[in-house]
Amino acid sequence: MKLVLAYSGGLDTSYCAKYLSKEKGFEVHAVSINTGGFSQEEITAIEEKALQLGAASYTSIDAVQTFYEKVVKYLIFGNVLKNNTYPLSVSAERIVQAIEIVNHAKKIGAQYIAHGSTGAGNDQVRFDMIFQIIAPEIEIITPIRDLQLAREEEIAYLQQNGVDYSWEKAKYSINRGLWGTSVGGEETLTSELPLPDSAYPSQLQEKKPATVQLTFEKGELIAIDGEQNTPVANIEKLNAMASKYAIGRDIHVGDTIIGIKGRVGFEAAASLIIIKAHHLLEKHTLTKWQQYQKGQQGNFYGMLLHEGNYLDAVMRNIEAFLTDTQKTVSGDVFVGLYPFQFRLNGVSSKHDLMNASFGSYGEMNKAWSAEDAKGFIKILSNSGKIYNHVNQ
Repeated sequence: MKLVLAYSGGLDTSYCAKYLSKEKGFEVHAVSINTGGFSQEEITAIEEKALQLGAASYTSIDAVQTFYEKVVKYLIFGNVLKNNTYPLSVSAERIVQAIEIVNHAKKIGAQYIAHGSTGAGNDQVRFDMIFQIIAPEIEIITPIRDLQLAREEEIAYLQQNGVDYSWEKAKYSINRGLWGTSVGGEETLTSELPLPDSAYPSQLQEKKPATVQLTFEKGELIAIDGEQNTPVANIEKLNAMASKYAIGRDIHVGDTIIGIKGRVGFEAAASLIIIKAHHLLEKHTLTKWQQYQKGQQGNFYGMLLHEGNYLDAVMRNIEAFLTDTQKTVSGDVFVGLYPFQFRLNGVSSKHDLMNASFGSYGEMNKAWSAEDAKGFIKILSNSGKIYNHVNQ
């Protein structure tokens, strides 16, 4: 019985690898999808661990560029922040990971796909929906969800089977990727407790303020401080710079797909800076109604993506709209980096609609007379006058 396991090397998927091979007799083929955040040394360590746990094979699939092209690019175009807070760091990754896992399962002829999601979170929905839509003939196996296991029970099982796994190591669930890192722990199961500084992957190393210049071309980050590179490389470079200031920490509270409240910490220095910088550039280069409609569509896109609806045809429609809005979103954004925070200092763009030849806000105008302004205001207030008169 050939089974593909979505394997991260964490506690849940480690339990699955051992349990499914030893207790259920599956031929387990562990697969990890790299959507950013992993070095070659870490991937090698994950492979060794998977094989030690009983996997028949291990495959690492590099999907960082795919993740950017299919998802991250549109999160930037749409300035997507779930509940005005969370840049969908991990939920966005799951879609690409699920698609790549299904493709691999079909490639090796597996009859089963397994993942380590619990029955309480969003990932179970994201994975299962993608799997069922693309490969309804493949059966889905989910030991953690089906057995309703607590993390302590998983650790005890691994230890009983000769696998060294401590509670201290499993205290915080860390998911790293190109677009950020999520951090879950006992504090996020409450409503009042913050995560300790030590729980975040990056610690404060730099205290001296710095300024960074971000160059966008049609909405994509093409250069940092004048040095051009691919958007993926620029995201990674900016994250390395800003993480030294411990920028991008927060806790997201939202409604899960299955209808309960959820709380998770995250660190997303690059994504938060890029989204805010991109948004500022749009304020200068897009019309009022472009910005308004983009806000609606960006939020809608983020919600559908977050809830696993990536394969719905409407997502391609929204992507086409968002792409079209980026024609004039080119220029430089100047960002100040400080311990635990960043500031948007300003922009420079040939498409800047704050063109001084038409007048300056709050100062003298050059495109209309005082009488023009009075007439405009009189007509604009006319409907209000009529309503007030009729309904006195």
